[in-house]
Amino acid sequence: MPLIMAETGVIQFIKKINGKDDIKQFLKNLGFIEGSEVIIISQIQGNVIVKIKETRIAISKTMASKIIVR
Repeated sequence: MPLIMAETGVIQFIKKINGKDDIKQFLKNLGFIEGSEVIIISQIQGNVIVKIKETRIAISKTMASKIIVR
């Protein structure tokens, strides 16, 4: 399921990242790597604040929809 649909406060693991190579590289540089643990902290108007590798990052609804979690 896309990260945007995940429940707030629940640990998820990144299964896959969809999109073009530049989007994949951008997310990888932020720490979104397959197998990494990610937790949604909050959602505001579709945008998402997540915790990944002990860092809080805000990403857009579009970017969150490209991250597939399990």
